Amino acid sequence: MLSKNVGIIGYGSAAYDKKPRQTIFGYLGEAAAAALRSAGITKEEVNGISVDATNLAPDTAVTTAEYFGMSVSWAYKSTAAGAGPLISVSNAVRAVEAGQADYVLCVGGGAQDVAAFKRRIAQFTSAIQDYLVPHGYGGPPGLFGIIQRKHMELYGTTREQFGRIAVDLRANARLNDAALLRGPMSLDDYLHAPLIADPLRLYDCVMPCSGAEAVVIGPLDRVPRGKGVRVLSARERHNHPVGEVAPVRGGWELFRDELFEEAGYAHKDMDFVQLYDDFPIMAAIQLEDLGFCKKGEIGAFLDGHRLTHDGSFPLNTGGGQLSCGQAGGSAGLIGLVEATRQLRGEGERRQVRDAQRGVVSGFGMISYGHGLSTSAVILEKA
Repeated sequence: MLSKNVGIIGYGSAAYDKKPRQTIFGYLGEAAAAALRSAGITKEEVNGISVDATNLAPDTAVTTAEYFGMSVSWAYKSTAAGAGPLISVSNAVRAVEAGQADYVLCVGGGAQDVAAFKRRIAQFTSAIQDYLVPHGYGGPPGLFGIIQRKHMELYGTTREQFGRIAVDLRANARLNDAALLRGPMSLDDYLHAPLIADPLRLYDCVMPCSGAEAVVIGPLDRVPRGKGVRVLSARERHNHPVGEVAPVRGGWELFRDELFEEAGYAHKDMDFVQLYDDFPIMAAIQLEDLGFCKKGEIGAFLDGHRLTHDGSFPLNTGGGQLSCGQAGGSAGLIGLVEATRQLRGEGERRQVRDAQRGVVSGFGMISYGHGLSTSAVILEKA
């Protein structure tokens, strides 16, 4: 059970770029400074740090604190890629509750262009490096194309239905000045975009970029009423299903009941959902495995809902990674930062009306034909 008195008290982002304009620490520092301003605390008050950054090596959370000029009593670096930031935040809540730190800065980001991204994913795990790259590994789209084809053949899901995710998220992004991709997109644009890895086309694939996100964890009474965000429940699961290549399910199915039971709310009580959307197929699988619809019924679910911020099922209200870009370690934080923004009532043109609570989901650690790590949290306006 997580503390009811500790939660997210501030958030911030660094501007995203298609090509890096500064080092990884420049992006992390930009997001961190914005988060501290949002929380109304100084750097000197923070004595905990968590870092999620895909190209941080050889540096660590401790050296990041050094570069930021911070002395810390608690330091953490995630090992779960896109699922890691949500795990980091729940661990940070526990650290503050236990007295290991007064305030924890959780940052994630990346400084990469497409060429750097291609080099990194070719060495992402030894399984990829040793068994896929020698045979012409073309990157994650090749793996997720197989997963989407499998889902389509098993359950009859169509590309038109998956396209609803990409198109509605782009509509959300058009109201977000920070999104890199804000041009209009129709379903026809989605369906006839250049082929990448059958059945995936251009707008199915996330765009690598540079940027960073950050949140501050601390006592909720430090911020004005309505500006704190409580973490009601959090769960993680790794390597499920064991040994299955191209699975159409993930670890969320194992912990979803506990996640909602501990939070004390049902699916119908969620005002929005922020999912890890590196590909629409993975957003669809998360919706199924988190229990918003039964396995294989996502097509009908998507047909029955508008996913825009003002629709019947607000999803990735800032546009998600599919329109904002995937900035390395910030990819797992972008949904949490957007959720915090919504719960503080600071969503501006894309604000969900009277948002009180929502789900954020993470996914990552792509290995031989599947992702290994899953996570999720339920948040509530404090």
